[in-house]
Amino acid sequence: MERTLEGLHRTVVVVGGGQAGLSMSFHLVQRGIDHIVLERERVGHEWRTRRWDSFSLVTPNWQCLLPGFPYKGDDPHGFMVKDQITDYIEAYAKSFDVPLAEGVEVRRLRRTSSGRFAVETSAGTLTADQVVAATGPYQVSLVPRMGERLPERIRQIHAADYRNPGALPEGAVLVVGSGQSGAQIAEDLHLAGRRVHLATGNAPRVARFYRGRDVVDWLDDMGHYRRSVEDFDDPDSVRLRTNHYVTGRDGGRDIDLRAFAAAGMRLHGRMESVSGETVRFDGDLKANLDSADRVSESIKDAIDAYIGAAGLAAPTEARYTPVWEPANEDPTVIDLAAEEIAAVVWCTGFGQDLRWIEAPVFNGRGYPVHRRGVTPVPGLYFLGLPWQWTWGSGRFSGVGADAGFLAERIAAHAAAPALDVPWIAGPPPAAPDRSAEWTAPRTIA
Repeated sequence: MERTLEGLHRTVVVVGGGQAGLSMSFHLVQRGIDHIVLERERVGHEWRTRRWDSFSLVTPNWQCLLPGFPYKGDDPHGFMVKDQITDYIEAYAKSFDVPLAEGVEVRRLRRTSSGRFAVETSAGTLTADQVVAATGPYQVSLVPRMGERLPERIRQIHAADYRNPGALPEGAVLVVGSGQSGAQIAEDLHLAGRRVHLATGNAPRVARFYRGRDVVDWLDDMGHYRRSVEDFDDPDSVRLRTNHYVTGRDGGRDIDLRAFAAAGMRLHGRMESVSGETVRFDGDLKANLDSADRVSESIKDAIDAYIGAAGLAAPTEARYTPVWEPANEDPTVIDLAAEEIAAVVWCTGFGQDLRWIEAPVFNGRGYPVHRRGVTPVPGLYFLGLPWQWTWGSGRFSGVGADAGFLAERIAAHAAAPALDVPWIAGPPPAAPDRSAEWTAPRTIA
């Protein structure tokens, strides 16, 4: 970006030009509220550069409901693949007059003595009356420190950097983590004929289809996606839940780790420690598989109850029967060299990096304190967080509703008389110390 933002003032600055920031801009444009959207890269960057080649949505296309731009293709019950998702985002950005500045990195947000926000960027410092942080929850790739103890010969990458089986060195691959990314990447490698070891965790699973329909369709009819986070006894625990693993690949299907094992994939419990060529796993494989199956079957129970209570006609379906069980003699220790493991793919999640925000809006874990995106600091908001209000808050299906809610708050704030400034920015709040637990992945050519 050539032009400078130095000295510019806007009523609202939106930080982040993904689906959340664009949804926010749509509602602000509709209300005629002066604003600018700052995007560090270019629109669609995360989908374009941090997803593997065979990636697809796990929710059906009809749930792509960005405001003013619902899915209009010919396959509403299909699942868009990586390039189609990027095209959808890019087309959305062109569908209305977004005041978008791409290639602008926001480095610091602070409150000035005048009551305005100062937004320091790579293109200069601008000011705003209100700010929406729409950068999402997945800025930092998290890798356990035990990765430092793996042999130098092992190629290590995070799920965000995985592209396809051919990009990894010849030999077996250890995938660590069995959430959505781990289960799908393990399947991708397995289908390509690679020898795969999968270190499982406590991630739940869900059936793709049940009683004649996609489970997502059933859950939508049942009102699941309209439940707010405050309908649960412990909202914080809901926000930290691991997503259920399932896939939209090839039209959608279950991911059954037991079936992978029956077909030759080596399953293990949670990865516990590394010592040279020796990796030790917890003895919790059976518990992990059983727990995932219980969750899947409990969702079917809820669907059965809904069908019965509503008197609906739906085909019956036999319940799942496990196709494989861990043998008692399954090892909890493997020798990497003996197993010819040449690469490790860490599917161990992401963290936020919000150190650029100098405001008292974080709890002891460094997570934003808010109610439906509205923070204790007047004029500062978050958008696009998981379970910000509903299950769909961080997704194409629900982020637009959250943006609309914030647009109402923003309009009300702009119309209200100015208040005394409750705080003046000092040093940035301390980020949680993860140095003992996490480090950046080491990639060895």
